Amino acid sequence: MIVQTSQSGRRIALALALVVLLALAAAVALAERSDEGGGAREHGLIGLFTSLPILWRETPDLADVLVSDAPPHWAQAAIADRGKLVAIDTLAPDGGPLPLDPDAILIIAQPRPLAPEENVALDDWVRGGGRLLLFADPLLTSHSAYALGDKRRPQDVVLLSPILARWGLALHFDEAQPAGEHEVELFGGTAPVNLPGSFTLSPGSAGCSIEAHGIAARCRIGAGRVIAVADAAMLKDAPANAVATRRTALERLLRHLASEN
Repeated sequence: MIVQTSQSGRRIALALALVVLLALAAAVALAERSDEGGGAREHGLIGLFTSLPILWRETPDLADVLVSDAPPHWAQAAIADRGKLVAIDTLAPDGGPLPLDPDAILIIAQPRPLAPEENVALDDWVRGGGRLLLFADPLLTSHSAYALGDKRRPQDVVLLSPILARWGLALHFDEAQPAGEHEVELFGGTAPVNLPGSFTLSPGSAGCSIEAHGIAARCRIGAGRVIAVADAAMLKDAPANAVATRRTALERLLRHLASEN
């Protein structure tokens, strides 16, 4: 009887030790995940301002737009997995400040041309501590269901010179480069690009650095941070077998932005 009690006690002790070890492992994994995701910004607000069909389906048939069982764009799902997605249609409502908390992340992807007050609002928001992931493609290569001149068509040529110049950047495009999607090294991984632009630093610029041979730039603007990519092919809708690479690249950019010091 004494032997049985001792064995039972050892089994209980081993079980308790196993529970403690599992709890510690879970805590370590959670801490590592928090560090990768930028700590407090993980699962916070993520604003999206874009002309790309990420939040809606691009189709000339209104009935197709209203189909509720259509799967969301992969980028919408990826962003929503990292935080609460907030759609933004103007950066300066009624001429006021940008409608997003400064501790949030803002994604601007191939936007329409910004009004003067929107340039001011964006600059103020970033300098106040906001973090911006910018996709600025000088020649969008994604196919559109809408004809040239249709207001629903994504912005074919990005026009952001005023705000880029304010931050010490200039965007260029090499018309002689070969067309076709290919992978480039970007922030510790690969990302798809197609006819990308390139950033250069303006004379006297001290807040930005150039990455990936000009395809990207990272900037310290006041208390805020900016990662800019001179291409938007990464955000192209794609078949299931091509989504993983794009999603991984987008998530990596968001992690880098959230963890920038």
